[in-house]
Amino acid sequence: MGEGHLPVLVDEVVSSLGVGAGSSVADCTVGGGGHAERLLEASSPDGRLLGLDADRAAIAEASRTLARFGDRVVLRQANFASLLDVATAEQFLRLDGVLFDLGLSSYQLADGARGFSFAAPAPPDMRFDETAGLSALELIDRTSQRELAGILATFGEERRAGRIAKAILAARAEGRLVSAADLADVVSAAVPFPSGRAGQRLHPATRTFQALRIAVNHELEVLPGALAGALAVLRPGGRMAVISYHSLEDRIVKRFIARESRDCIEEPLPPACTCGHRAQLRPITKRVVTPGAAEVARNRRARSAKLRVAEKLAPASAAA
Repeated sequence: MGEGHLPVLVDEVVSSLGVGAGSSVADCTVGGGGHAERLLEASSPDGRLLGLDADRAAIAEASRTLARFGDRVVLRQANFASLLDVATAEQFLRLDGVLFDLGLSSYQLADGARGFSFAAPAPPDMRFDETAGLSALELIDRTSQRELAGILATFGEERRAGRIAKAILAARAEGRLVSAADLADVVSAAVPFPSGRAGQRLHPATRTFQALRIAVNHELEVLPGALAGALAVLRPGGRMAVISYHSLEDRIVKRFIARESRDCIEEPLPPACTCGHRAQLRPITKRVVTPGAAEVARNRRARSAKLRVAEKLAPASAAA
C-alpha cells in the first residue's frame, strides 16, 4: 500500500485487541484491507476475519489485498449497522475482536468519480453505497437554506454554516455548482482563508464536505447500533477497538463505553438502582490513544485519529 493508503494506528490496534493465533475478528470498515491484513497476519495460521464495508469498491479492493489469505477471509458488502446479522449468517459468533475505523478512506478521496475530494470533477455524490439514498448534490437540491445550515452546523460543527448554506444554494440556483470542485470553490469564496495564514491547517470546505458526507451516509445515526452489535457478537474477554476522526464520532464512542461500563445507568443516580442494567464492558484504554509524530508525518490521515478500546465482561453469574 502506498502513502495515503496506510492503516492508521495499526500496531496499537493489533496489540490492544490482543490478536493471536486462531483469533476470530471482524473489521467492520474493511476499506482497502490495511488493518485486516495485519490482523490476519497476527492471527496466523488459522485465524479468521469477517470484513464488512458499505462501499462495493472497498470490498473489491480488500478482495485483492487479502487474496493470499484464502478462505480465512469472508468479505461482505454491508453497513456496519448490520454486523450482528452478517456475523450470525456467516457463523462468526463469538468473536475475539471487532474493529471500526470510521470516516473516509484515502482511496475514496482518490476516486474523482465519487465526489469526496475538493478537486473532484464529478458531482458531489459522497455515498459509501452508491445505490442507496440521496447523493450530496441531491440533498442540497432538496433542502432549504435553514435545513442545510443545520446540517453544516450539526455534522460539521461549522460556525459559519448560515453564510455557507446561502452561498451553496445561490450557486446551485445559478448553475455554478455542478462538481465537487465547484462546491469547494463556492465554500472557499464564502469563507476564504484569512490573509497571511496560507498555512492554515484546514481547507475552508473541510467541515462542509464532512457534514454532507455524514448526512448522506447517516453515519452518526447508525453508529450507536453498530457498537451495540459489536458488543453482542463478542465473546466474554473479546475486545472492540474504534478509531474515530472527529469529536462527534468520538463522543458517541466514549459515551457508549462509559454507559456499558456501569451497573446503573439511571440519571441522576438513585439511592438504589431499579434499572437492572449491568456493566458489560471494561475500558482498556484509560485515555484516548492518538498517533505519534512519526506516524502523522508519513500519513496525514492519522493526524486527527483517536482510538478507544474496551473489553467485554463475563456475565455476573458466570464471573461469580
